[in-house]
Amino acid sequence: MKKNQKIINNPDSMEELSKEFIEFLNSSNKHFAFVRNFDNHSGDYYSDSFYEITGYTTEDINSFPGKYFHIISEDNIRKVKDTLLGLDAENKPAYTLEYKIITKSGKIIWINEIGKIKKTKDSGNNKIIGIATNTTEYKIKNEELEDLVKQKEELNNSKDKLISIVSHDLRAPFTSLLGFSEILLSENDLTEHEKREYLEYIYDASKSQLQLINYLLDWSRLQTGKMRIEPRRLNIKDVIANCVSVLTGAAIRKNIEITAKINETLYINADERLISQAITNLLSNAIKFTMPGNNVFVHVNKFKEKMIEVIVKDEGIGIEEKNINKIFKIDEKLSLTGTMGEKGSGLGLALVKEIVEKHNGQIWFYSKAGKGSEFHFTLPEANDLILIIETDDELIQKYKNTIYSELPHFNVLFVENGYEAINLTVNKIPSMIIARHHMPLLTGIQLVETIKKKERFKNLPIVIASSNLSTGTKQNYSQLGIKNFLELPFKNDKLIDILMNSFN
Repeated sequence: MKKNQKIINNPDSMEELSKEFIEFLNSSNKHFAFVRNFDNHSGDYYSDSFYEITGYTTEDINSFPGKYFHIISEDNIRKVKDTLLGLDAENKPAYTLEYKIITKSGKIIWINEIGKIKKTKDSGNNKIIGIATNTTEYKIKNEELEDLVKQKEELNNSKDKLISIVSHDLRAPFTSLLGFSEILLSENDLTEHEKREYLEYIYDASKSQLQLINYLLDWSRLQTGKMRIEPRRLNIKDVIANCVSVLTGAAIRKNIEITAKINETLYINADERLISQAITNLLSNAIKFTMPGNNVFVHVNKFKEKMIEVIVKDEGIGIEEKNINKIFKIDEKLSLTGTMGEKGSGLGLALVKEIVEKHNGQIWFYSKAGKGSEFHFTLPEANDLILIIETDDELIQKYKNTIYSELPHFNVLFVENGYEAINLTVNKIPSMIIARHHMPLLTGIQLVETIKKKERFKNLPIVIASSNLSTGTKQNYSQLGIKNFLELPFKNDKLIDILMNSFN
């Protein structure tokens, strides 16, 4: 201890320590040292690392009318001034202060400084010496953590409310279910009409309970990440057509016409099962709350930033203002009866919201009581995919170089034969196929015939690449709907021209 004390009291050792410390600060991009004068006539000093952090030099600061206060965020200036001026007035020896400054590039960063007042014989020339640290990264992470904690607390509160609501909803019907079942089992003199009535109630209630449980399980799995989302390129028109077909019976029973206006060239990147479930829920609600004889509409358009917008609109009863804020909330279960007495779980829209947001989309709605509702949601648009059947390495590289340099938003996938191409066409749904006339396992003619047999691929552009293709062979392809031929070895501008004309 005495040995250390000698070093501390040794002026030479102190000077050496100070030099090493300043060198350390100057090599840091997190800390800087400073000396500030209380009067405006003497210059302040900032270590070299101050420039790395703020973009300002000591000379820059001293040139400003308010010196260092010039770069402090406006909403923090009063706090900093009160603290620093109070040091001199109240004889406080030291302080800790956190505030925001605006760097030379215009970026806002957080600073945490520790300072000490150094009094001189002339009190008008007192100084503050200290060290400051750029705590922006810490502040951002701390705010993110606080937001996460808040979200988890809100989620836990929501789950508590949900458990309370659902436990009642799961338990309540069973008294009646057991009662009707007991009557059916014990009463022998029931009429056929009575038996059917009781069985229909048992069936409807059981179906409703199963839907509630399924929604809860799906919502919970999505929340906890236990349900894997497997997005792939999907034609949105096909997805909606499948959803409409499932609900055709319900629409016919209410004499409701579902009108879909969808561009068949729009593709989304989504999990087919989950997105189908979300669209089906929205369409089912639209039918449920629409009076018989009215209409339900589905529109799909391009949205901003590579997103697709889906709109489900009805001419139904709309949503009362008191219920507007309950939509999509899992802890505000809103279960309303349809226009023909249809019942629901009250959790369908909460699940739809969860599915859409897991796909990085957004959902919102417009509604007015008695005027109908329209629900909007967005999904990521799938990039155009070109499937090329080619085995020649030089040609493969040429395709890549040409397409990626001219059309960087396209994806390209190569396969070696027609069988692989057929399988990938079914699974990946490409925007275009480029195939050789002569290729392994299948000829170009056989490939086109197989693919065009499927209704969903009738309009899929297929380009036949070959050298010296005869006029008769071209006619055979033309009869199958093939319009584009690429002469090999191809010219870059010819390939790009074919691609641009096919997608415009």
